[in-house]
Parts: sequence; C-alpha cells; structure tokens
Amino acid sequence: MKRTTFKICFYIQKSRIAKDGQVPILLRVTINGLRSVVSVNLKVNPDNWNAVAGRSIANTRMDEELNTRLNTIRLRVMQIYREMEMDKVEITARDIIDKYLGRDTKPKIMLLDVFREHNDRCRKLADAGKDIAAATVVRYETTLKHVANFIKHTYGMDDIPLADVNHKYITDLDFYLKTERGCSHNSSTKYLKNFKKIIRIALANDLIQKDPFANIKFRLDVVEPEFLEDHEIQAIVDKEIRAARMAQVKDAFLFCCFTGLAFSDVKGLKPEHIVRDNDGSLWIRKPRQKTKIMCNIPLLDVPKQIIEKYKDHPSCVKQGQLLPVPCNQKMNAYLKELADLCGINKEISTHTGRHSFATSIALANGVSIENVAKMLGHSDTKMTRHYARVLDKSIKKDMDEVQKALSSFSIAK
Repeated sequence: MKRTTFKICFYIQKSRIAKDGQVPILLRVTINGLRSVVSVNLKVNPDNWNAVAGRSIANTRMDEELNTRLNTIRLRVMQIYREMEMDKVEITARDIIDKYLGRDTKPKIMLLDVFREHNDRCRKLADAGKDIAAATVVRYETTLKHVANFIKHTYGMDDIPLADVNHKYITDLDFYLKTERGCSHNSSTKYLKNFKKIIRIALANDLIQKDPFANIKFRLDVVEPEFLEDHEIQAIVDKEIRAARMAQVKDAFLFCCFTGLAFSDVKGLKPEHIVRDNDGSLWIRKPRQKTKIMCNIPLLDVPKQIIEKYKDHPSCVKQGQLLPVPCNQKMNAYLKELADLCGINKEISTHTGRHSFATSIALANGVSIENVAKMLGHSDTKMTRHYARVLDKSIKKDMDEVQKALSSFSIAK
C-alpha cells in the first residue's frame, strides 16, 4: 500500500461571527493533499485564537476546557486513522470524518448475506449437476440456519457485520451448538468447518482482514460406525414383511448391504448403471454422487433378485430407476422399526448398509482392502480402513490356522 500523508488542523471561521462575538471552530483532515472539513460544535473568541497552535491562548477556565476538548477530538481522529491503517484499507479524509461522526458511507457487509450468496451459488451448481452434491447444499443450509439462530439468541439481532466475527464469536458459536442445540462434539465441529469456508471466501475477497479461525484447530472424536454381522443381515433377509412400504425399505437396505452403495447412489441407480462384462457377469458401474469417483461392483445374487423384483414397479418405470426408494429421513425411520422387528439391538441407518458390506460381506470373506476401496468408490484405502472392522469370526479363523501350525507343541504331563 502506498505511503499516506495525514494532517489534522483546527481553525476558526471568521466570516461567521455570533452575537456574542465568538466564531465556530472547524476540523480539517488532510490525506495525501485531499481535505475534508467538519464543524466540531465549539466556539472561541477570535482574539484568543492561535492559528499556528490551533488552540485558544487565553487563561480562563472556559478556554482551558475548550483546549481539552480539542485535544480529545484530535486523539479520537488519530485513533480512527491508526485503526484504518491497521486494517489495511484505503483511507480518505472523508472516511476519517465519516467515522468520527459515526456515519460510515460504505455499507457494512453482513455475515448472513455472504452466507446466503454462497449457498445460492452452491444450489445452482447442484441443480446443474456440477461440482457439488445436493446433500452438501443441505448441510450448508443447515449450518446457515444454526448461525442465524445463534445471532438471534446471543445478540438479539437478525444479522451482524462480517467484520464483527472474531475468535470469541467462533467459540461462543461452538458452545451454543453443544448446549442450546444439543449437538455432539463431532456435529458441532462439522458445522464450524462449513462456517469456516464462508470465512475463507471473505478473506480471499478482502471482505475481512483477520482470520477468526487462526488459532482454532478442529479435532473429531473417533466414532466406531455401526455395522451388521452376517447373522443379523440374515435375520433381515428371512423376515417376512407384508406392508409394501416397509418391504421396499427392507429391500433397499439389503441392496446397500450387498453392494456397498450409499443411500443417494441407490436412490439414483438407473438401468444404464448395470453393465455386463465379457464373461456375462453383471456389474454396477456408477460414479458416486458425493465424490464422482467410479464404483465398480460385481452384482451378487441378492441384489440381482431385488432388481428383478422391482423391474415392473410403476414408480421405477415412471422415474427410470431400478428401486423404489423413499427419502433418507423416512428410510431411517422405517429402519429403526425394521431393526426392532428383526430383534437387532443396534441403531441402524441407511449408511449402516455400506459399513456392513465393507466389513461383514467383503473383508470378512477374504476380499482385499484394495478391492473393497475400489467397490466403495474410495480414492485410496485410508478411507476404507474407517469402514473396516475385525470380526470375532475372522480372528477365530486366523487363530485356527495358527493352531494347526502349532499342533506339534504340547505341554508334558
């Protein structure tokens, strides 16, 4: 930023003499040769005014008070200048005067306005099927709702200036999410990560100068994801369900368990995603909705049977989809009921099927973690290891082999 020259001067307006013989005092601020003038609502006898010093030279108590007030005004103007200089913004004499008078000519950039603009752009990209998934837009909308409620709860306002977001604001938001909203540590952290993106955008566009997240580090608690073991999956397979909607939920969940597809990918599965290789085997080849990474999954008998079951279903024919899948919220509500019907004492959701495929269907039956990563659509095995769990039967199987190898060892009687 170029060097600026800054001057403060008090002078009197001799052409406006009041009935008592006093004249008004004016404040002139000069930045790089450009001036701005304002009255300070003070008067002085022109005979007592020292133009060089910019103050009264009389020794009366009234003149001493006048000089004290002029010094206070000078210090306030200098403080405004230093603050603007620290913020590294372009400074003009008019800006200094406006801030001194409490009227900022530049409209303040509001936090929620920036947040809404970001979400609107994300929604348009999602609608166009580019760069971002619809579920991600929902997460940002939820974060926006929490931030708006926090501002209302904490400040009693509908919005706050973006420049007012500081370190304390972030820690207070975290506290609010955990206490008032009842969020877990991981949920609160994920909302803060979404919020941090808005702050990064503001920093990149010079809307703010300081990063309120500078000294904040995110740490997620390790959570063991729920999965079903093979006997629990078998219990669902064997359970006879007469209600049509519940039967559809059961089949959609089993499809997740035997393919490893996430809910959004099962819901968007279409006939063109089923391909036949040179050996005549059927595969699912579909880019994941979340990451756009291609999944390559050989179809087992169970998912083949489920696809065949619904090939003539009116909803599937009309929408060009392979399975009639309800929304995620309804699906999860029905799955809780399904778990109770099958005697499964676990909190299961649509994503439980994906974890069950990785652990109980694939890894427990000898599939390599590299191949599991490929089927799940992971870019590397690091993410896949989050899904992988060692089952007791796998330990028992390996230790049986150890026992065979050590069969010659025995303890003398």
